[in-house]
Amino acid sequence: MGRVASLLIALCVAASTAAHGQPFPNKTITFVVPFAAGSGTDTVARLLAHHLGIALAQTVIVENKAGANGVIAAQHVARSAPDGYTLLVATNTTHSANPAGMIKNVPYDAINDFAPVVRVGNYIFVLLVNKDVPATSLKELIAYGRANPGKLSFASGNGTGIVAGKALAYWTGLDLLHVPYRSTPPATNDVLGGRVWMIVVDIITTLPHIQASTLRALAVTTKGRTPLLPDLPSLHEQGLENYDITSWCGIFAPANTPKEVVGRLNGELRKIIDSPEVKQRLADVGFEAISSTPEGLDEFVKAQLVLWNRLIKDTGIEAQ
Repeated sequence: MGRVASLLIALCVAASTAAHGQPFPNKTITFVVPFAAGSGTDTVARLLAHHLGIALAQTVIVENKAGANGVIAAQHVARSAPDGYTLLVATNTTHSANPAGMIKNVPYDAINDFAPVVRVGNYIFVLLVNKDVPATSLKELIAYGRANPGKLSFASGNGTGIVAGKALAYWTGLDLLHVPYRSTPPATNDVLGGRVWMIVVDIITTLPHIQASTLRALAVTTKGRTPLLPDLPSLHEQGLENYDITSWCGIFAPANTPKEVVGRLNGELRKIIDSPEVKQRLADVGFEAISSTPEGLDEFVKAQLVLWNRLIKDTGIEAQ
């Protein structure tokens, strides 16, 4: 019996070793999205998941963990096994705004709890107002807001929307009531319904409303214009000098994920992000595709943390 038991143990160990020695990936990969289905990040994640699944001949699913300004999703991935099978489709909400002071006692470290995989690109954010707001420019919005103090409100569904809206109020002196939401789709719906008057949001989820004139676009938040809406001026152009808020997207694994796994993911995802087909599909919905090495994403995130710390401090935003 002793020899049989020893043989069984040896076989189990060998089987376990063989399983762990299988080339990556050998099971389903999960993209964790910090926002609800239908959000801009969800749209980008699902496109990448589809193409990555084909490239790796493995199932890649998207799991939405919305809430707490992205904290729930980020913390979940930070605590997941560092094996490359659970990845965070992060944005500046989770990795810039939150650690820069948007959230009190952030339960994860944006730098040390994650292994950067690849930068995905930038969202295009716009200032939208309900069609009943009597303003077609920033100047007219400011005039209306000053003539009707306390009447205007803005919705937000992520960190960029919060900071951009607060910065707008700070630099224009407008009295804007902030109405936060768990994600951008319900926030946008309430602006459409007239329950809130305006929102700063990505055009991935709102371009159809802009094109149909059910929401009125007043400006883009970046310093320059976007080719997708070439006639839409920036806030900088309309008098808010140096107003330049960029929202970005990147993919992260848990810290201590093996370098060879990160390298495999980076290589496949860069091919996808840089492909003309995917670049065009992302551009069509208002997203600028930009890939990077893991080291490039790491440097970018650290630089963005400095910028967002300054932005939050300058606008007097208090941690939630």
